[in-house]
Amino acid sequence: MLMFGLVAIGVFWSTVHQVQPLEWLAVPVSLWLFSFIVYMVHRHLGHHKKNFARMFYARHAGDHHSFFAPGKMTYDNARDWRVILFPAWLIVLHTLLIALPLWWLLKPLDVNVAGLVGGCLVLGYLIYEVFHACEHLPPHNRITRLPWIRQMRRLHELHHRREMMQQRNFNIVFPLMDYLFGTLYWEPEPEPAIEDLKRTPMTRMQHQIDIAGNPVAVLAYASTVTRWPQWHPSSLRINGPKGPLHAGARFEEDIRAGGRDGHLSWVVDEYLPGRRWIARAHGDNGLSLLLTYECAAEGNGTRFVRTLEYRFSGLAMRMANQLLLKRRIDRESAASMQALRDTAQKYLALSGVRA
Repeated sequence: MLMFGLVAIGVFWSTVHQVQPLEWLAVPVSLWLFSFIVYMVHRHLGHHKKNFARMFYARHAGDHHSFFAPGKMTYDNARDWRVILFPAWLIVLHTLLIALPLWWLLKPLDVNVAGLVGGCLVLGYLIYEVFHACEHLPPHNRITRLPWIRQMRRLHELHHRREMMQQRNFNIVFPLMDYLFGTLYWEPEPEPAIEDLKRTPMTRMQHQIDIAGNPVAVLAYASTVTRWPQWHPSSLRINGPKGPLHAGARFEEDIRAGGRDGHLSWVVDEYLPGRRWIARAHGDNGLSLLLTYECAAEGNGTRFVRTLEYRFSGLAMRMANQLLLKRRIDRESAASMQALRDTAQKYLALSGVRA
């Protein structure tokens, strides 16, 4: 793909000689035109099903947005590139059906403008693919920290939120069209506490249980935080949205854990329906907490795994945790799994959800 694109650009630009100042305007105009076309296709065909573009909609909204979600925006192995990059043959079609006809139409008017436009349309395609690939690199990759790429990477991550993908941040390379059409949305990156917590958790406990129900329904029930007080003995009150919470959602919780009352402020980092839900919280006494729910099909039901990682910033609370709190919290967490199974199965049965 890259080699074909570079050769095509070279062929188009080989027709250019002694370019005049006004002719150079063909470069920004053609790149602007390409950005406009990409924006309109992405916004209106990638996220709204049309009969003539069903294959593109299925690949983009179905495959790409199902595979990558906030909190899980990076590829795992080389095979994942198939849901990031376009098929290699598409740049050939783009060159033959768009760039080449435009070059042919413009050539009688101005050979230099024709060559610049043809080459820039192919160049725009390659730049799009490069930026999109960079936006799905692991966060520790140095490229992701480069100016421009870092900002576009954040905009693209926000676009992948389920509640935003049909409305915000459709540009991949430069957010000009999003700005002009009023679809640009920016939100600062979350504080890196979650990464620190993953590296140095003070206490980690994991419990699992089998629940009669399909993974999507079970995880949706467990991630409906307003139901937590019904099955978790530590949860007293929840102030937050109803239904399964997606990445970016926030809620407040009053708790009594390990025999101590407290308050937690939560933010959801990831929700992959039927697979994984992650949220983090900060509370009293320097408490930082990371909670992960994972689901997998097991026989005719679901294996539900709950992982709790937490730490206290103060020495006194760390000592209290080691001497007393940890064992109490572990017992409460184990009891919550039994209660979750009972309440979830009852709710799913009444809702008519099948395994």
